[in-house]
Amino acid sequence: MSKAVSPASRRPWHSILYVQVLLAIALAILLGYIQPKLAVEMKPLGDAFIKLIKMAIGLVIFFTVVSGIGGMQSMKKVGRVGGKALIYFEVVSTLALVIGMLVGNWLAPGAGFNADPTKLDATAVGQYAGKAHEQSVIEFLLNIIPNTIVDAFAKGDILPIVLVSIVIGYALARLGEKGRPIRELIDSGSKLLFAAINVVMRFAPLGAFGAMAFTIGRYGIGALGPLVTLIGVFYLTSAIFVLGVLGVIAAIAGFNILKLLSFIKDEILIVLGTASSDTVLPSLMEKLERAGCSKPVVGLVVPTGYVFNTDGTSIYMTLAALFVAQATNTDLTLQQQVAIFFVAVLTSKGASGVAGAGFIALVATLSVVPTIPLAGMALILGIDRFMAEARSLVNMIGNAVATVVMAAWEGELDRDRLRLALDGQLAAAEQEHRAGASRWQGPGAEPLPAREGTGLF
Repeated sequence: MSKAVSPASRRPWHSILYVQVLLAIALAILLGYIQPKLAVEMKPLGDAFIKLIKMAIGLVIFFTVVSGIGGMQSMKKVGRVGGKALIYFEVVSTLALVIGMLVGNWLAPGAGFNADPTKLDATAVGQYAGKAHEQSVIEFLLNIIPNTIVDAFAKGDILPIVLVSIVIGYALARLGEKGRPIRELIDSGSKLLFAAINVVMRFAPLGAFGAMAFTIGRYGIGALGPLVTLIGVFYLTSAIFVLGVLGVIAAIAGFNILKLLSFIKDEILIVLGTASSDTVLPSLMEKLERAGCSKPVVGLVVPTGYVFNTDGTSIYMTLAALFVAQATNTDLTLQQQVAIFFVAVLTSKGASGVAGAGFIALVATLSVVPTIPLAGMALILGIDRFMAEARSLVNMIGNAVATVVMAAWEGELDRDRLRLALDGQLAAAEQEHRAGASRWQGPGAEPLPAREGTGLF
């Protein structure tokens, strides 16, 4: 049998999604530099794309979680996977907080800034300070339970939707054979929804172009000035965390972090362009399942990870807190740094799901150390958009790694499929399998599905 050719290799280079997104980002940067006023007007393109994706996120989570749990025989396994995932999230995000604090003390990006807090405009920070105190940890936990099932989807908050999906999935599993028609209906709805999302994703280059053009046009590359040091240190720290911490975790679980990054390169570029990890949640879940992670693991780990496994936000919080202190010449004792650390453990979770969550969480964290002038936050407010790109990237990559790791630890990972996916050979293998299945079944027969049961295909 002749070797099948990957569909991507036959397509013109300009029709490949990640190439289109990369070109869109480059054009956006150029437009923002040459015509900043026109670039700012491109913002609705980015906003529209983000809204298009967000309108489907609730249903994606619902279909994936209900279908996965509804088809499982053991509810103990669901609880075990969820429990392990939460422990993993807490450990890894805490490591991110530690790394941000260590690098902040080591490189001291704010040293020599000598900002006078009395001359800074703190009014812009005030609105974030109000949001930071709107919700306590207890309120955050209680708000996981929606007022009604419809209310969970209407608001679009991830955790209430996950809770509703788990309850319905559990009920569906208890129905056994009687629930088969419902499972088939949900599976059909899931296929239809993902097909629609694949159509929407073709507009990703426009979304990335609009968002990046606005960022460059609004703030300008040259306007970064001395704050470019903080941005550089943050991106460097993020790279160290991804390649170091996540790379080691991936190696222990039996896969290569660099190959995983290549596998999700489309999602990485879209997040970089839109500065939002929400835009790739549906496609990331679909890719991870296609790469061999079981549907229940993907459905549980990815959505909850988007709230609890915010590695990029954790790095940002401790690093930026130290920057503000250093820039305003505020000396912090060891006890004060420890206080910032432990408060950040909570605030990094409590502000999740709120617009500008990273900045809001940082404001809430700094509030516990009165010696740090809150007005100092005005220093980084203007560059928060650039910081948000790295935060979102690390958050998304961290959840991709977490999902594969959880699937591996639970024996819910098809390692043959993962190997083919990370080596870039999965599409060719699936095409060859479908061609062979069609010949076996005869002319006009339906090809076998890409993945059935626990085997490779």
